[in-house]
Amino acid sequence: MGFTDFIQSNFNEFITYTGFANAELGNIFMIAAGIFFIWLAIKKNFEPLLLVPIGLGIILGNIPFRADAGLEIGLYEDNSVLNIFYQGVRQGWYPPLVFLGIGAMTDFSALISNPKLILIGAAAQFGIFGAYMLALALGFEPNQAAGIAIIGGADGPTAIFLSSKLSPNLMGAIAVCAYSYMALVPVIQPPLMRLLTTKKERVIHMKPARHVSQTERIMFPIIGLLLTTFIVPSGLPLLGMLFFGNLLKESGKTTRLAKTAGSSLNDIVVILLGLTVGCSTQASEFLTMNTIFIFILGACSFIVASTSGVLFVKFMNLFLPKSKKINPLIGNAGVSAVPMSARISNNIGLEYDRHNFLLMHAMGPNVAGVIGSAVAAGALLGFLS
Repeated sequence: MGFTDFIQSNFNEFITYTGFANAELGNIFMIAAGIFFIWLAIKKNFEPLLLVPIGLGIILGNIPFRADAGLEIGLYEDNSVLNIFYQGVRQGWYPPLVFLGIGAMTDFSALISNPKLILIGAAAQFGIFGAYMLALALGFEPNQAAGIAIIGGADGPTAIFLSSKLSPNLMGAIAVCAYSYMALVPVIQPPLMRLLTTKKERVIHMKPARHVSQTERIMFPIIGLLLTTFIVPSGLPLLGMLFFGNLLKESGKTTRLAKTAGSSLNDIVVILLGLTVGCSTQASEFLTMNTIFIFILGACSFIVASTSGVLFVKFMNLFLPKSKKINPLIGNAGVSAVPMSARISNNIGLEYDRHNFLLMHAMGPNVAGVIGSAVAAGALLGFLS
């Protein structure tokens, strides 16, 4: 073989390895979707800490290559770097670490000072169980239906944790769906809140929350851990880490650990989680009819959850004296999108009364929703395991 033939033969072989030779329409579509996610994050400021890693991950996971070449570069190829990172999602390591960071960053004072707000967080979980029944009706298996339904809690780590245990084959679609609706909270919730409330209800002023002592703040994670995990022991990985992180914050003696859990460690886990969740959307695995159904069911679940929270506050107000009525605008915060949904409650309230600050009140059901979604996931896991 001459030198020219050698070069031509190897060049032709090289061409078969390129993305141009292996690209399919699905890859192009998913790469465009990844670019759209990044645009939403940067241009529209929709949860950039989540959507930038996920969007880039979608692009990374859909770069075409020869699947039969044994290059060990794809997410689903054993021993590849991405596959090693993905084990944190597949084996459920990342979600508890995220909950540790959430606990270390969360102030439960609003909930402690007004315990009845936990009922709003519980009411917002109705969307999960409604979507579960609908998914069963559409033909999904019970385990798959549970993973899909948890999207309604607007809690990405919980959705990943539950789907990794019950429906790993749908985990990529469920994770992307959950994080997508978390990012779209500012788009989905405000129209629902305006539709379900009257102008008179939107301007209800709530009394300032009472001061919560340090002793109460220290006791809360311990008591909360015992109560929730005794009811649903299967929720221990999430609930245990959530309350552990909060105890680090409130003890006053472990500030360094709390700062690490809530900043550096949490940032590292979010980077790996977002990137690998995005990479799991390879077109061959992601573009199926099941994915379409999951996004539709996820939307229904999220809408029902937000609606349930607002309507439950209106129901509570029927039994509360005028001086203690709750502004229904904080009902949307019963989902777990912390603190995005609480900020929306505050912003909508200020639109109708610029002196009506609802943020601290909305944080009560918001953090209750985090606990509620973890309890709901634990209940589904315990029931279906």
